[in-house]
Amino acid sequence: MSKTPSRAPHPLTAIPLGGLGEFGMNMLVLQLGDDIIVIDAGMMFPESELLGVDLVIPDTSYLKQNRTKVRAIVLTHGHEDHIGALPYILRDLNVPIYGTRFTLALVKKRLEEAGLLDSTTLREVMPGRLIEIGPYEIEFISVTHSTLDCVALAIRTPIGVVIHTGDFKVDQTPVDGAAFDLHALAKYGREGVLALFSDSTNVERPGFTPSERVVVPRIEELCRSAPRRVILSCFASSIHRIQQVIDIAVRVNRKVAFVGRSMIDNVEIAHSLDLLHIPDGMVVRPQDIRGFDPKRLVILASGSQAEPMSSLSRIAVDSHRHVSVDENDTVILSARIIPGNERPIFRMLDHMFRRRALVYYDNSGGVIHVSGHASQEEQKLILQLVKPKYFVPVHGEYRHLFRHAALAHQLGAVSEEIFLLENGQAIDFTEEGARRRDPVPAGRVLVDSGSLEEIEEVVIRDRKHLSEDGVVVPIIAIDKHTGKLESLPEIVTRGLMSENGQELLVGAREVLMKTVAESSAEENSDWGVIKEKIRVDLKRYINKQTSKRPLILPVILEI
Repeated sequence: MSKTPSRAPHPLTAIPLGGLGEFGMNMLVLQLGDDIIVIDAGMMFPESELLGVDLVIPDTSYLKQNRTKVRAIVLTHGHEDHIGALPYILRDLNVPIYGTRFTLALVKKRLEEAGLLDSTTLREVMPGRLIEIGPYEIEFISVTHSTLDCVALAIRTPIGVVIHTGDFKVDQTPVDGAAFDLHALAKYGREGVLALFSDSTNVERPGFTPSERVVVPRIEELCRSAPRRVILSCFASSIHRIQQVIDIAVRVNRKVAFVGRSMIDNVEIAHSLDLLHIPDGMVVRPQDIRGFDPKRLVILASGSQAEPMSSLSRIAVDSHRHVSVDENDTVILSARIIPGNERPIFRMLDHMFRRRALVYYDNSGGVIHVSGHASQEEQKLILQLVKPKYFVPVHGEYRHLFRHAALAHQLGAVSEEIFLLENGQAIDFTEEGARRRDPVPAGRVLVDSGSLEEIEEVVIRDRKHLSEDGVVVPIIAIDKHTGKLESLPEIVTRGLMSENGQELLVGAREVLMKTVAESSAEENSDWGVIKEKIRVDLKRYINKQTSKRPLILPVILEI
């Protein structure tokens, strides 16, 4: 049984370091005297104006200043916006990580790539079990979401119980049969909950989020009627969606192939844990796709957000080694179009349409994608079950947090106070009540993953980058109809040239011409794709010749 002292000597302080005012970068700190636990450690991808930045993670200055007090990092699930910062922050905070089986398998992969696996302690937890970390007793509560092994946390402290929902929706018919444990939340609600921190992502959507199973009829209909091969793209972490597509392929007498590094990695991890079931003889290797009967194949590809060098982007412009899109192929985008990604995604789909593919990318003709996040009615259900004294909406931009707070207010499910916070704003919970306290340093750290270098401010980072490695501006004139070079490329450099500068420029020009020559007319007319190819090839060449990593800003002139 839990030990609750008659009087708590310290307040319980909650400090969000990320995930409030943005999507991604989720991180919440709980502190009780000299004991800190961290819930999630997420990243987010940078906006296009953050030149040279690969990813964005929370500023963990507060944790570094208090590193001797940090006891553990506790994970709710394995999405990048909840685990992606781990390889960067574990360099300064070597603490145990607690998570469910699939979550830790994804974490292992990232830590292995970063060379941190051997020095990190990973502790697997089971939904329904209790663990103790210092003065915290934590129960992991099974919830449904768009990936596997997701949990909410019920954290018992001397001040009271805190519930953190993680990301969730209430799926009554989950694909893997692992139901949302509403009874556990109701049990804590009856006992009394001090504070609820709950996911706000879909607060703008009325009603309930449909079950994951709702996508089956339409996807099966499309696969059954497809005249040739089917190429379906979804998030690589959507193991339930992948399982359903495999099951559909069995029913319509097709085999499956997996394309894209993240897709292959996640499928292998889930399969090795027996969380994804693939019948024997069902899988076609990527290298065998071209020779396989297109009428009997479903290809699952990563890259649904049209990331410049992802599998689907390369398939769309015919530059993928193993897959091309032909007339009457069926392309299904079974993923949400994340705000901000519309232009590159529609540009990618345009390439598919040019090839006369049959393209399906929204739910207008039948449901091919459902969200993993709770809509308003599910958010109300959680509030009514938990009945917290204090409520803090988390995970979303400020308008989402505001609307979630308004929903709670309208429902009257919060007995004391609703706190609208931003990153760094802290609350002290005591037996007398709750109050805001002085904020702690918070913000964004910009990371260049090539060098694992953290950049405090993009301006400082760019100045440093420019002063050390310079800038290279390749200027290329391309005929928009033929995709061919109109003239020799120009290359402008600043802060890079050495004594063999002329030689370097000649070589760089040859690299550029080779990149353009080896790309299709379609790739050359797609600015996003060709700029990224030029940047990658030129970066590799200059790094090999000079060991420098200049900022490369391709300029494409369409003639």
